[in-house]
Amino acid sequence: MAGSDIEMEYGTACSENENAFAEQVELSIRKKFHKKIFSRFAKAINQYNMLQEGDKVAVCISGGKDSMLLAKCFQELQKHRKFYFELVFLVMDPGYHMVNRRQIEQNAQVLNLPLTIFETQIFDAVEQIEKSPCYLCARMRRGYLYSKAKEIGCNKIALGHHYDDVIETILMGMLYGGQVQTMMPKLHSTNFEGMELIRPLYLVREADIQHWRDYNGLRFLQCACHFTDVCANSSNGEMYSKRQEVKELIRSLKKTNPYVEGNLFKSVENVNLNTIIAYKQNGRKHHFLDSYETGTLSDEGGR
Repeated sequence: MAGSDIEMEYGTACSENENAFAEQVELSIRKKFHKKIFSRFAKAINQYNMLQEGDKVAVCISGGKDSMLLAKCFQELQKHRKFYFELVFLVMDPGYHMVNRRQIEQNAQVLNLPLTIFETQIFDAVEQIEKSPCYLCARMRRGYLYSKAKEIGCNKIALGHHYDDVIETILMGMLYGGQVQTMMPKLHSTNFEGMELIRPLYLVREADIQHWRDYNGLRFLQCACHFTDVCANSSNGEMYSKRQEVKELIRSLKKTNPYVEGNLFKSVENVNLNTIIAYKQNGRKHHFLDSYETGTLSDEGGR
């Protein structure tokens, strides 16, 4: 897939005041938020082996707090890098209203982020879709980002999903999807050979991202979708409302169990296949009865 031929760069020329503000934001990442944001960002990259020498990473910026912070963390990492890698701060305009597009550009300017923007018509394409437009929009966005990133020589795209996204996805899958799965820290692309997706904010808490945003007096896009208003009250916004419901559930459970968030995260790291009735791997389903007669399962340990 490909967008239009219009491609622009923003954020390359900051005023003296804007440079000073960008330096203040960068200092906050190095100092005040080093432990809760930058250290966890770096830990995720190391723990999940997300970055290698010679990588060219398209840091995908939607205009929200998460992707903007991701971009700034990557800039900081590049200053102290132990090996060479390249960054492109990539924005796909799916058909934003001008006020939203301009806000992204202005934020990039004051944060000293040299954006590469390309245009598509995704909003127009999904606007008339009645069934699951949000799902279709997300798939199309991902495809356009992979395509553009590969076109400009990148081998990875980085998305701004954080720790809370991960645990909410785990619980949503169980409660509404009838399955145990998680949002992986990195993935190989199925449709774009040689491309990889990474999520470096994987260990960073949303509350800390919000704190960083508010501490620096930053204002980012919440959602720039054309039909956000109707989504909130229709089947189009079902997954959005379910995620909000799960957020509230986790918050409620935490009142009586302060470890519930960590336990949710660890639950997909500590899967015991001997206690699973069935599971899928590489498209093939495995059932406990397939090997039951071999005697590999017993009631030892109280299970």
